[in-house]
Amino acid sequence: MELNLRRPLAFFDLETTGVNIATDRIVEIAILKVLPGGGEEVLAMRVNPKRPIPAESTFFHGIRDEDVKDLKGFDEIGQEVADFIGDADLAGYNSNKFDVPMLMEEFLRAKIPFSLEGRAFVDVQNIFHQMEQRTLKAAYKFYCQEDLTNAHTAEADVRATYSVLKAQLDKYEGVAFENKEGEVSTPVVNDVEALHQFTNLSKPVDFAGRLVYDQDGDPTINFGKHKGKKVVDVFEVEPSYYAWMQNGDFPLYTKKVLENIWNEYRNARKEQKAAAPKNTEAAQTANRPTADAKTKVERANVPQYKKKEKAAPVTSDMLKALQGKFGKE
Repeated sequence: MELNLRRPLAFFDLETTGVNIATDRIVEIAILKVLPGGGEEVLAMRVNPKRPIPAESTFFHGIRDEDVKDLKGFDEIGQEVADFIGDADLAGYNSNKFDVPMLMEEFLRAKIPFSLEGRAFVDVQNIFHQMEQRTLKAAYKFYCQEDLTNAHTAEADVRATYSVLKAQLDKYEGVAFENKEGEVSTPVVNDVEALHQFTNLSKPVDFAGRLVYDQDGDPTINFGKHKGKKVVDVFEVEPSYYAWMQNGDFPLYTKKVLENIWNEYRNARKEQKAAAPKNTEAAQTANRPTADAKTKVERANVPQYKKKEKAAPVTSDMLKALQGKFGKE
């Protein structure tokens, strides 16, 4: 079954120095861009990670330090990768949890503009795990009835992923799926937006899974002591948590998403304060009694006495009158 595309869908796979999104680097990238109508374009290249490749990683993908020491770093080839992907939707195998956040980390580190806004993300592994639950090699054998040769080379893996998705569309056409809530649907259909919904059931905010959307659609902490709490609620009780994450060993894209949430939170707080009744000094002064008014209030609250009149000067007539009144007869 051929894909029903409204815009290009870029299948991509990365080989890296390790699995730590924040600290490891890409050593190989392959992109198979499928165009509406079935056309294909391929970009595949190895990358100098500018750091030693651990032996365990070499054992996995076969790429050694000497294989990439004379090649360009991602900061030099990243723009070519971004231009090749263009406005395509993204697809891969375990891509939502690893490849997408790893690629975004490299773009951000190299300061190469690349937005995930408005794209669909199809993780073929999620279809497989939810419907059959196996590995890419087993998936290829199961769906395509062939053995996967050259496994763990980026181009072989990305082509196998593309073949598996097409076979899944054929196999699960009209097949019912029941989720954890008991809701039944037929989610595996030839539509990228529908596949995006089905393969993003965990609703990650940052792809690395440190932040996820809850049932209300609000970003929520997905690790540590605040796991399960809304991000804005954590900001309310522990504002320093934002600074701790920004300075911690978290992926750059996680920090970028967190910064956006923080800015929206701060702006909302400012708007709330602006809308609240103002408690300014002028308002306080207007409501504060003046000195005269205060005096009047104080006088009203204490006993008031009649002021004594000033005595008149003593005159000779007054003395004569007194003598006449009190004098001896």
